[in-house]
Amino acid sequence: MQLIQTRHLDLHHIETDDLIDLFDNRDDSKVLANKSFHNPFRVLIDFQGPLASAIPLVETDPSLIKWLVRWVVLRSTQEIIGSTHFHSSPDENGVIEIGLGVESVFQRQGYGKEIVQGMWGWVVTEPGVKILRYVVRPSNVASVALINSFEFNLASSHIDENNEAVDVYEMSADEYRQKFLSR
Repeated sequence: MQLIQTRHLDLHHIETDDLIDLFDNRDDSKVLANKSFHNPFRVLIDFQGPLASAIPLVETDPSLIKWLVRWVVLRSTQEIIGSTHFHSSPDENGVIEIGLGVESVFQRQGYGKEIVQGMWGWVVTEPGVKILRYVVRPSNVASVALINSFEFNLASSHIDENNEAVDVYEMSADEYRQKFLSR
């Protein structure tokens, strides 16, 4: 899969067998054996984040892997500092939802913004993607500020499966391309 690069980050795709190995064994030594980067913060090992939802998707439809989990590697140190993913392929309306996590020591340094710019910059070039979606708890001040910096529209608010309030932000892929890729 294509490596996505931003100013400071490399977003490395995790292949199906490696994704399953990470989930089953909670060990990245085999997965990272031939890679130039390393995982001192144990990203996707101690807290497996999106792995539990990604595994059933790729077991059902292996072609979905291209939309799923990527390591976030800080290029200057070759350290994995987080992960990012889309929740699945675009749905029947062309909606695709992003997820990301950055290790706490690297938060509030602009890496979250770089991650979403890289991922959205790639995904808006893919056929079938019409709407970018970002779901966030209103109490997550940093994530709300992040999405507001892109001027996404607040599309809805609801109570999620954990009985917590969430806000759903959206922007069309066309509008994103026009605002951020045509410069």
